[in-house]
Amino acid sequence: MQIYPAIDIIDGKAVRLSQGKFDNVTVFNDDPLSAASDWVKAGADYIHVVDLDGARYGKSFITDIIKDIKAEYNVNIQTGGGVRSIRDIEDRINAGASRVIIGTAAVKNPELVKEAVKLYGEKIAVGIDAKNGMVAISGWEEISSVKAADLCYEMKKYGVSTVIYTDISKDGMMSGPNIHFTKELIDKTGMDIIASGGVSHMRDIENVKNINASGIIIGKALYNGALDLKEIIEKFG
Repeated sequence: MQIYPAIDIIDGKAVRLSQGKFDNVTVFNDDPLSAASDWVKAGADYIHVVDLDGARYGKSFITDIIKDIKAEYNVNIQTGGGVRSIRDIEDRINAGASRVIIGTAAVKNPELVKEAVKLYGEKIAVGIDAKNGMVAISGWEEISSVKAADLCYEMKKYGVSTVIYTDISKDGMMSGPNIHFTKELIDKTGMDIIASGGVSHMRDIENVKNINASGIIIGKALYNGALDLKEIIEKFG
């Protein structure tokens, strides 16, 4: 199971939100490059980097940050937030990203996903962020009428193999991921599902591993010291 330490970025700083609320921001590191350094030193070979400003406003603000992290540490980077066009995807891949996540556009412009998969194949993933089973878009500020499971099925038809699933009600709350629904997606779709949101204990990671998730994203619990990345990688990576 792949372990993804998260770096969520607002205004060039590494932050965490609670339940995706932009009025509930905690800055953990003024320098994302320093945060990346901490994760690489702990053994990370893949980092999850999200442009929260991009997710909210629909344009990318972090291409240079991706480029700097890749140049400094040569680590694999999975990145999303504000990906709305082929140009956005191309820019992030050229900056050094190994995988680009399409979120809001998967709902509003599914043809983009089709085209992206044709061009970049396995480098394309879809981020499905849900609240009460319904997909949230535009930096989680809008709940769509699309069911998370239905979007998974549609994306699979387009050739997408990897989905990052986040239960918004769990994110940043240190209350554990939504194991039941994540398992349901894995069992029903057969896709590579990366679990995200609420990871706060080693047992959360064990639970995610036991449902055969392909990976897990960990954010707040690493920054506040509740979990130790080196220990996690040694046990589950």
